[in-house]
Amino acid sequence: MTASATKAGPVHALVDRLRQGDTRALARAISLVENEAPEARALLSACFPHTGSALRIGVTGSPGAGKSTLVDRLARAFCEAGRAVGIIAVDPTSPFTGGAILGDRIRFQERSGELQERPGDPARSGGGSGFYARSMATRGSLGGLAQTTADAALVLEASGKEIILVETVGVGQDEIDIARLADVTLLVLVPGMGDDVQSLKAGVMEIADIYVINKSDRDGADRVEQEIRALQSLAPAQTTAWSPPIVRTIATTGDGTRSLVEAITSMDQWLRSGDHLAERRTRHWQLRLSTMLRTELMRRARRNGMADDQLHDHAVCVASGHQDPWQLIADLSNRLFEQES
Repeated sequence: MTASATKAGPVHALVDRLRQGDTRALARAISLVENEAPEARALLSACFPHTGSALRIGVTGSPGAGKSTLVDRLARAFCEAGRAVGIIAVDPTSPFTGGAILGDRIRFQERSGELQERPGDPARSGGGSGFYARSMATRGSLGGLAQTTADAALVLEASGKEIILVETVGVGQDEIDIARLADVTLLVLVPGMGDDVQSLKAGVMEIADIYVINKSDRDGADRVEQEIRALQSLAPAQTTAWSPPIVRTIATTGDGTRSLVEAITSMDQWLRSGDHLAERRTRHWQLRLSTMLRTELMRRARRNGMADDQLHDHAVCVASGHQDPWQLIADLSNRLFEQES
């Protein structure tokens, strides 16, 4: 019996438990995925048939824009509407220590009990399965997400979550990975932080499905909205495309939360009214399959003796000009596939 076969029983038992609303099982499953444990692949395969119906909402924007508070308000609004909600908040990893503060985890612990302990809420029947929040470190990944964020979202969806909120690090122009994962991407802007739109338009401005002007009670909110509308006017007219609305919020007080939920609901209906959702998820899986294939090839290369110190030696030769990198990759690939055949 293979090792994967011996793990199949415990993995399916774990999936059954998280499907029944066992929060401990859900936490354990995400930990296995996040740590890339040997049984993670079997776990994700067992979860996959139970996915496909949840709405994934990405929340991105500059640091200090109030993303965490806004995610909190949205989670409360969806929970009050009887929807089961899961949150993934990605925190940056220190390039010096390798650690992450995971500050969102503290806030989640404070509100998790309040959201889960409400009596009579239909979304929280079955072991308190209506709300779950998880904070993850980037572990050096670029693009605002951790490498295993998409896998964690898949586990959350398999546990019965209908709404999955993913809050990114907030790194600026390079933060586009969220648009590949989320069905709906919220870009949070705030007045009073310099030339917000001009600084972002070369990157994340194009990925927004809904623009959120948070802290809109501050001076300058009108200017931010004018800049967004001016940017939208430069885009080519598309009669069939979604036109991103602009919603003003004050996350600390909850003002505008209802309007934001209505905008998200409208886009969800638009996505599901035609092939829009299928097209987005097809693009997501095309990119994700490419990443998974690269990861698998590197795993097999290491299994066949391609150690990191060998790559370092090759890198030294390439950097000194003594080795052709393109020929090197061709030789290494041929050697790998010869050993696999």
